[in-house]
Amino acid sequence: MQQRFMAIWFRHLTTDWLTLRRPELKDIPFVFAAPERNCILITATNPVAEAQGVYRGMAAADAKAITTNLLILDHIPGKEVKLLRQLGLWCIRYTPVVAVDLPDGLLMDISGCAHLWGGERGYLKEIVNKLRASGYDARAAIADTIGTAWAVARYGKITPIIESGMQAQALLNLPPLALRLEPMVLEKLQKLGFHTIKSFMQIPRTVLRRRFGEGFLLRLAQALGLEDEHLTPLVPPVPYAERLPCLESIKTAKAIEIAIQKLLESLCTRLQAEGKGVRKATLKCYRIDGKLVQVSISTNRGSYSISHLFKLFELQVSKIEPALGIELFLLEAPKVEDVDTVQEKLWAGNPGLQDTALAELLDRLAGKVGVNAIRRYLPAEHYWPERSVRQAASLAETPATGWRSDKPRPLRLLHKPEPVEVMALLPDYPPKVFTYKGRRHIVEKADGPERIEQEWWLRQGEHRDYYAVEDSEGGRYWIFRLGHYDAAPEWYLHGFFA
Repeated sequence: MQQRFMAIWFRHLTTDWLTLRRPELKDIPFVFAAPERNCILITATNPVAEAQGVYRGMAAADAKAITTNLLILDHIPGKEVKLLRQLGLWCIRYTPVVAVDLPDGLLMDISGCAHLWGGERGYLKEIVNKLRASGYDARAAIADTIGTAWAVARYGKITPIIESGMQAQALLNLPPLALRLEPMVLEKLQKLGFHTIKSFMQIPRTVLRRRFGEGFLLRLAQALGLEDEHLTPLVPPVPYAERLPCLESIKTAKAIEIAIQKLLESLCTRLQAEGKGVRKATLKCYRIDGKLVQVSISTNRGSYSISHLFKLFELQVSKIEPALGIELFLLEAPKVEDVDTVQEKLWAGNPGLQDTALAELLDRLAGKVGVNAIRRYLPAEHYWPERSVRQAASLAETPATGWRSDKPRPLRLLHKPEPVEVMALLPDYPPKVFTYKGRRHIVEKADGPERIEQEWWLRQGEHRDYYAVEDSEGGRYWIFRLGHYDAAPEWYLHGFFA
């Protein structure tokens, strides 16, 4: 098969993009500019500015001199790459091989594709019209080589479709700039009076090499088809899709359900491994008669549950008309989202701490995060909360007493109580306002007091009167007053409830 290539040139790529976002700029001359070589140079123009004589590479000061209402905007680094990639991914519907051609073009290998649109003329017209309807000023050309297609798209004036083997004739009247040459080479050609490609086409290669270098000959040879030029195609994002071809055509509802089950097993396994779930899925059924039948489901939250998704598809099976039979099933998930991983059971049958799998797991975790990062606590027979727990030495150690559950205790207990400033109305009343770490809390609700005495055999402090309080923002705290109420009582915060 003869290779054919298509080049697309976006004459005003970034300015077209901004005009789409800001329609009020459509009739205003504006440009993008960036500092370069101690000067502000124009990097892109819109058609209105171009019609007034402003061009890419011109100094912004000169552009302001020839037009009074020119709007100069800062160049957006990397915007061309993002726009061309988006446009290239859109063009993959026309050919699987699309490459970005910076700073303002796309290159496509269209070999064997144009006949689907009735030939190359219909193919080119379809793509260019769609791009222009989207708001982009696009030109395109088709030829046997990338170089000729690129040249004709930008500088051609007769026809955008170059017949096979006619690339030399198509290049003759084009300027040397059409060969994608280096600026220094172009400057030499200009000084020597070579204003068209035909003016040096018949000069011996040895002379051209000596004058202009090997790169000049390579570009000329690529355009003429004497040297190969390869594209680096865009790779689209991998879709979440599964295929199931059938050895024999499927006609029954039961067989369709089996196919759905198999597709969901493959898709959900992949989604679960990546921590994602289906929000929308489509089952496409390709029939023997060439027609496509499809049904879709959607979920309120991401799910990779095979049974749940199957029940949703099961409700749609009656809408699938197999006719003479279905030969291919395609399950696509165009919309997915991140989901929280469901906590798996650590053990079955409730073997508890005696399960060797638990001990082995803890050993592996300790090897990763350190032995001191894993602790097990047991209740201790002490009154004060910070003393009422102790660290267990092993999994086999059993508690000497049970955990106290008759009184509310905070979810998070501070290792050491922290002082707070409190305002209370009367002695033995709970606080109305307290300040913790510089933040003022207004108490709306309070329970208590619960008195916790000191241990007579230790005698290391006063008794404590604990209050469970809730502030105006819904936060719940465990606060105590140390000792009896007096003129200047000491208050402390000891924990936080959920």
